[in-house]
Amino acid sequence: MAKKPDNTNYKVIAENRRARYDYAIEDDLEVGIILMGSEVKSLRIGQSNIAESYASVEDGELWLTNSYIAPYQQAMFPHEERRRRKLLVSKRELAKLWTATQRKGDTLVPLVMYFNDRGKVKLKIAIAKGKKNHDKRASDASRDWNRQKQRLLKQGG
Repeated sequence: MAKKPDNTNYKVIAENRRARYDYAIEDDLEVGIILMGSEVKSLRIGQSNIAESYASVEDGELWLTNSYIAPYQQAMFPHEERRRRKLLVSKRELAKLWTATQRKGDTLVPLVMYFNDRGKVKLKIAIAKGKKNHDKRASDASRDWNRQKQRLLKQGG
C-alpha cells in the first residue's frame, strides 16, 4: 500500500483572488519559476503579490511579468522587486500556451503561488478569457442567489 504524501511543506504564498472574477478560466497548469536566493527568502516570510501580474510567451520562453517580491533585508545580493521571471514548462505545454494566446486570443493569468510538498516554489497559471461587464453581473447574481438559497435552507431546516 502506497504511503500518502506528506504535505507539511505546502504553503500558499500569494493568491490572485480577483482573477476568477475578471476572467473565465478555461484550463490551469502548474509551472516552475526561476528565482534568486533572496527572492526565495522573501517568499518564505510571505512578502509577495501576483495580483497585477501576467504571463506571456516570448521568443519561445514563458515569462511572468509585473509580479512583486519584496526585497529581503539581510540579502548580500538583493534582487529587483518587479523583474521579469522565467517560468519553466515543457515544450508541449509551451506550444499549447502559445496557441492559446496567439491564435485564440486568450490570456495567461497567474492564480496562486505556493511552496509544494517538496518545498519548491510553484505557480499555477490559467488560460482564461476576459469577462465582459454583463458576464460579471451574471456571476454576481448567481453567487448571491446561491447564498440566499443556503440561508433559506438553514432557516427552514
